[in-house]
Amino acid sequence: MIRCLTKKLLTVEVMPSLEFAAGSISGAVGLAVGHPLDTVKVRLQAQSMYKGFFHCVAKTYSHEGLRGFFKGMAFPVLTTGIINSVVFGSYSNALDYLTQSQHSDRIKGNPASAAHVFTAGCFSGLVQTFFNAPIDLVKVRLQGQTTADRYRGPIHCVAVILREGGPRGLFRGGLALALRDVPCYGLYFLPYEVTRKALTESGKQPGTFAILMAGGVAGVVTWAFATPMDVVKARLQMSGAGGREYNGVLHCMRVSIREEGVRVFFKGLLLNSLRAFPVNAVTFLSYESLMKIFCPPAR
Repeated sequence: MIRCLTKKLLTVEVMPSLEFAAGSISGAVGLAVGHPLDTVKVRLQAQSMYKGFFHCVAKTYSHEGLRGFFKGMAFPVLTTGIINSVVFGSYSNALDYLTQSQHSDRIKGNPASAAHVFTAGCFSGLVQTFFNAPIDLVKVRLQGQTTADRYRGPIHCVAVILREGGPRGLFRGGLALALRDVPCYGLYFLPYEVTRKALTESGKQPGTFAILMAGGVAGVVTWAFATPMDVVKARLQMSGAGGREYNGVLHCMRVSIREEGVRVFFKGLLLNSLRAFPVNAVTFLSYESLMKIFCPPAR
């Protein structure tokens, strides 16, 4: 009895840290897969000099070579562990709290309700915003510059932002990021759970195909809703760094609609969808595989 109780207490204490670790590693894998396309997406959204995807790719390659597609990657790679561990860790632990169950219980056939999944996802989106805002700002600014005239690297970029705007400058575009991520992380986990359940036989654990498809579907659905605010976020983040100056979210939206029409909010949508499927398929597969290693199901 004492041994059983001790084992249960250890599981409760260790599970949160393992979920954070699994999210950290899976996030790094997903980032490595999708960064080149993300660079093209940021440039299409924040700058109007490109006629489309292929024009942006050609211009980037001709002026900067292959290295141009990996601008700003070092900083996210070093910090993606923090962001994804926060996302997956806060989501899983919020779901544990809401359902009074654990990850292994839900995998074995006790799925959480849609309301619980959406709420836990929104919570994870809110929490990660505080960590992600400065990191995403640096990434976007490094991706957006076509020469090294302004920023020599992530550390120099942070120093310039702090010198010009103080600590608040690191959170430029933070409201747009929150408006994008809080509801969209709720949507992110919901189609994943639904698709994974639909592709898994009753009483069995989800296989590789089910996880890959569920992760890919989750990514595409999420970016379909996230792209309009993603455009606003990118423009606000480039504001004051060679991009047009905007006074806030509403001002950015008004100016963008007036000059480019409503379609401006869907810039990068196709690219986001193409990038989202493989990136999120790999991310979720890595996460679920690591959770199986860290916390093997009881036999």
